[in-house]
Amino acid sequence: MPLRYLIFDASDDGAGTGTWEAMASVRAPDLPAVRTEVQRVIDWAEAHAPGPRAPLDEGGAWDADVHTAQDGDWIALTFTLTGPWEWGEAMRAALTPEDAI
Repeated sequence: MPLRYLIFDASDDGAGTGTWEAMASVRAPDLPAVRTEVQRVIDWAEAHAPGPRAPLDEGGAWDADVHTAQDGDWIALTFTLTGPWEWGEAMRAALTPEDAI
């Protein structure tokens, strides 16, 4: 099943490492669905891991970071994934609908 809330923007550092960022802004009742999508991405990343998860500058092959912030009734969740370019693009292809890529 494709992701519904998270649509990733990708950037390549030119040296083979990519960063994929997604943000969802939802009301509290929808937050569990967004967190479920984040977990699906992390599960995919772990199942297809190109190496250990840790910050890249500490020797990791990939990493993920999630932040949430609330503004009134809205909760913004920002999700960032870093790792080898081909690996991240495979994740995006596996989890996002074709029209979102």
